[in-house]
Amino acid sequence: MVTTHSLGYPRIGAQRELKFALEAYWQGRLTEEELEITASDLRRRHWQDQQALDLVPAGDFSLYDQVLDMSETLGHLPERAGKPGGHKLDRYFRAARGRGANDDGCCGTQAGEMTKWFDTNYHYIVPEFHRNTEFGLDSTRILAQLDEAKKQGFRAKPVIIGPVTYLWLGKAKDGSDPLALLERLLPVYGELLDQLAEAGAEWVQVDEPALVTELDDRWRHAFSLAYHHLKAARPKLLLTTYFGQLRENLQLACELPVAGVHLDAVAARPEADRLADWLAPHKVLSLGVINGRNIWKTDLIATLDWLEPLHSRLGDRLWLAPSCSLLHVPVDLEREDKLDPEVRQWLCFARQKLRELATLAKALNHGRASVARELEDNRIAVHSRRRSPRTRNPAVREAISRITPQLGQRNTTFEARHKLQSKALPLPLFPTTTIGSFPQTGDIRQVRQQYRTGKLSKADYLTRIKQEIAHCIHEQESLGLDVLVHGEAERNDMVEYFGEQLDGYAFSRFGWVQSYGSRCVKPPILFGDITRPRAMTVDWIRYAQSLTDKPVKGMLTGPVTMLNWSFVRDDQPRAETCWQLALAIREEVQELERAGTRIIQIDEAALREGLPLRKSDWQDYLDWAIDAFRIAANGVDDTTQIHTHMCYSEFNDIIQAIARMDADVITIETSRSDMELLDAFQDFEYPNDIGPGVYDIHSPNVPEQAGIIALMEKAAERIPAQRLWVNPDCGLKTRQWHEVRPALRAMVAAARELRQRLPQPADNGELVSQ
Repeated sequence: MVTTHSLGYPRIGAQRELKFALEAYWQGRLTEEELEITASDLRRRHWQDQQALDLVPAGDFSLYDQVLDMSETLGHLPERAGKPGGHKLDRYFRAARGRGANDDGCCGTQAGEMTKWFDTNYHYIVPEFHRNTEFGLDSTRILAQLDEAKKQGFRAKPVIIGPVTYLWLGKAKDGSDPLALLERLLPVYGELLDQLAEAGAEWVQVDEPALVTELDDRWRHAFSLAYHHLKAARPKLLLTTYFGQLRENLQLACELPVAGVHLDAVAARPEADRLADWLAPHKVLSLGVINGRNIWKTDLIATLDWLEPLHSRLGDRLWLAPSCSLLHVPVDLEREDKLDPEVRQWLCFARQKLRELATLAKALNHGRASVARELEDNRIAVHSRRRSPRTRNPAVREAISRITPQLGQRNTTFEARHKLQSKALPLPLFPTTTIGSFPQTGDIRQVRQQYRTGKLSKADYLTRIKQEIAHCIHEQESLGLDVLVHGEAERNDMVEYFGEQLDGYAFSRFGWVQSYGSRCVKPPILFGDITRPRAMTVDWIRYAQSLTDKPVKGMLTGPVTMLNWSFVRDDQPRAETCWQLALAIREEVQELERAGTRIIQIDEAALREGLPLRKSDWQDYLDWAIDAFRIAANGVDDTTQIHTHMCYSEFNDIIQAIARMDADVITIETSRSDMELLDAFQDFEYPNDIGPGVYDIHSPNVPEQAGIIALMEKAAERIPAQRLWVNPDCGLKTRQWHEVRPALRAMVAAARELRQRLPQPADNGELVSQ
């Protein structure tokens, strides 16, 4: 009989209960006990959602981040979060979010660095290592969740991040080798596994997704060393990989002394047969046959066609699961009563994916006739999508066929454009700006909600949004910023807002997924060819510019981010979809320019996260992704300044590709990593202007003027001062005005002081001292 299980489940709740409980706790409106009651109730409901499975996950639920949870389990929270033995939850959230200096009368705490979880839009807190790092077990959290599941009658499989992937995910702050810590780490893992066995765990899921990346011999040897050390552990270990193919690591995974291996058979379907051949006859093969990262229905009949021969060979050794944790998809499609009915029948959220899994298992265990109705309903839905004329637009496909390299070229070089733009936009040294959004207050969210539900007329809605734009412009002028933004009060989300105005997108009402902590996003559903029926931002930007003599940036989301932050169609190459988006954004860029906008920012926050997990596959992606940005951006006059912005990720290794974007100004995250990004400029001379973010907007900490100056002086050591901008590292929509005002005030004051401290450019472009 086939065994069914899942690797993890969405933890935010169908109605984002965790988000609201966390934010209430952080604001002092909820006690720690009340927060735990909410968390316990969510875990209970999530296990009930998975009760048809043979094994449910335990320990996959997190109050903030599963990597941070593993750091806490290993006794490895950063020292600045507080001493062990103190208030445990306070230490945990200090490591996650930081803490302002005025919160408790003590010194502030810097938040942990965040970056993307492999190639997803989930962010994790990066473990921090030093050559003297020590570990010590704290198994309280995972043992408590395992005990909860058992008491509620569930057969639970604890979930932990494996030791090699944990080191691979981290960062050595002193330049030491994280692998040197493996021998100290393994005894702690051994102790953890022993305690889980004592608590009744038969199986433990050990996540090692680093195995789907390119590993050198040292890291490959680390896997052998680690699992030979842990093979004496009593629980059976399910080595879990996902997000890609094992390739040259396939034999290594087969030979590790574990009881089973999980393969993402959505991303690595061709490797399933090889694993079945190579695995020892006593080992389980778990196949992830339901896509845990996208929301399209599985073609169940086609899946059974290739699973049935494997089941005949493996019998009870075959396990079925989603490809990865369902963390990356919304909870429940049943609530989507307003979704386009035709598109809705093509979709599948977390609860529905588990039903697909149950259907496959029942078909294998009892024959297809036992699920004939389910298979026929699935066949109808799958064929409906394939035949629908709404997915293909001949005019769009004709436009794609006419794309030429010239479409992505500016008229002149950056140096020539820079001189022209400096005359058209006389800005001071170290010009100050923000990334685009300003605080999304409860009033603004209510205005949008009332307009959506028909409780507010269009005329009243426009009046209210214009009032907010005017307020935002006034605030920026009062603060002394040099380049202003309209604040994006009309936008619910930087991707959804644009998707709602493009043909080819559909939208859920409750399709939330976790991005990090309490931050949730609702990715739009990209189901068909993309067209732009009308202008999307021009009226708002024109109005904002009418209120000030300072330049106001036009704010757009770039094609690569529109792609990577959507649930994207899987029936054509991603590059083709991206080019369609690029043509639509290009039309908006050109219309903004015709309306008099001289600075246009095209955000590509998600450029890096779309990278394939293996460097050998990067170039193809970077070629079409950078080309898509250039197509969107480069249909303008040389005097129009093009900006772009990128969010939390590691950019050093793609800095040359970023330079090829040829944006006049790039703003990028550097504050949380202490300007680590700037190391890239030691060996590579970045040619254009850059704004290294100096205000970490994902933390409640308010930056100090001295700290901003120190960061910018670091930047000026590598990048000429006349090419540096001063800005936050991301948009300000999640912050409050009482945080934003002092932070931006410090930023503007820092820029003014820097203009006095550092050499000024002469008329010939050279720097001179004052």
